[in-house]
Amino acid sequence: MEAQAEKARVDTSWEGDAMVVRFIGRWKMDEGIPDFDDITDPSDLHHDLKRIAVDVDGVEEWDSALLATIVTGFDWARAHHLEYDISRLPTTIRRLVDLSQSVPETEGTESHTARFSLINRVGQRTIDCYQGGVDVARFSGECSLSFLRFITGRVRFRWGDFFVIVQECSAEALPIVSLISFLVGLILAFVGAVQLKQFGAEIYVADLVGLAMVREMGCMMTAVIMAGRTGAAFAAQLGSMKVSEEIDALQTLGISPIDFLVLPRMMALFLIMPLLTVYSNIIGIVGGLVVATSLLDLSFVMYVNETSIAVGLHDIATGLIKSMVFGLLVAVSGCLRGMQSGNSADAVGLATTSAVVTGITLIIFFDAVFAIIFEIFEI
Repeated sequence: MEAQAEKARVDTSWEGDAMVVRFIGRWKMDEGIPDFDDITDPSDLHHDLKRIAVDVDGVEEWDSALLATIVTGFDWARAHHLEYDISRLPTTIRRLVDLSQSVPETEGTESHTARFSLINRVGQRTIDCYQGGVDVARFSGECSLSFLRFITGRVRFRWGDFFVIVQECSAEALPIVSLISFLVGLILAFVGAVQLKQFGAEIYVADLVGLAMVREMGCMMTAVIMAGRTGAAFAAQLGSMKVSEEIDALQTLGISPIDFLVLPRMMALFLIMPLLTVYSNIIGIVGGLVVATSLLDLSFVMYVNETSIAVGLHDIATGLIKSMVFGLLVAVSGCLRGMQSGNSADAVGLATTSAVVTGITLIIFFDAVFAIIFEIFEI
């Protein structure tokens, strides 16, 4: 009967200023193996010790478990300020150990986390915000140049893809736009009704809902919906293309990804957003009509007449202008984050999240800018 291999163990001995660590037995992953920290007792290390030498002559069978333990010895020796001698190892094992030490540590994989002061963190966040603004400006400039090339007929993209994107941004978005717009109109009318009934001014619920929808809520809520739906989809699509190296392939063929992938998406959302906003305004006003006719005893004709008196063409125009700008912001945010995505599935998810956050932030910021501009010019 074949003798069973001895279990993995180590022996230590002293040779002058060196401690020799001898590996003995079967060093394999499927068996329990000792850690290098357990090989010696630190109390045994006297002041004459200069080196740690390893010897594997007693090893009967081994796999990567032996190599991992030997490599761990480098850190152990370094922690005790000792020289680590692997000259006694067979050539094959020594080459593998040398190879493991020759590969530099991957950047960003340190086991410790650097701690910075509050000032450093604030400064880093400021630099990141500034760099983010520069990236948005640069990307917007590239998209503007791409649009100029489109006007002059020097842009190549597939019109079939463009119409597919238009369908995704328009018809397929109608259900969620309908639901949100109807509920927003319903809520505005209900809140207004509770307050206006105290003064006998229920008829002005129509003014409240109509003006709020066409000037603010219609375009803003549609833009937020599109940021969470279409902007995220743009980032995921372009990020996946980057992972699969499709964008690199386009550049290799001499085709600009901005012209072929980004421009059709921007044009589609720019053209569709005003139409979706008009639809959202109508659905929101219908939501207000439901509350007015059911809670306030207003007739359909009274509500519609008051809405037509309160809402003018300039009010509708302000909402449509905002919607076109918001459409561009959503498209730029989604495409920018998608183009900036890393080459992993995790990076695509982060890019999608960042696209939604960036899009909604820009929508709110520019809506405030529009409010100031309209107030200055009394629009």
